[in-house]
Amino acid sequence: EFMEQKMRTFNLGRMVITPNALDRLNPEDVRAAVARHASCDWGDCCPEDAAENEYALDRYLRLFSVYRDREETKFWIITEADRQVTTILLPEDY
Repeated sequence: EFMEQKMRTFNLGRMVITPNALDRLNPEDVRAAVARHASCDWGDCCPEDAAENEYALDRYLRLFSVYRDREETKFWIITEADRQVTTILLPEDY
């Protein structure tokens, strides 16, 4: 079921990226994905993870998004529960 998207956002805290992700991902695609993540567009995560993010948003639980860059490389963006740090990483970096 489609829910109307309001302009929503949350604190990303300090942004960090793993060396592997920094080396392999296109910087423009990373910036675009961070903007999507910050506006509660969870990207390609499964419906269960998207629902978990919606639940977590106002409860200060971890937020998890999945995106792909222009080379179709899958990467994750995770904002910690305390909203102090947001990490950009490849799945194998986890």
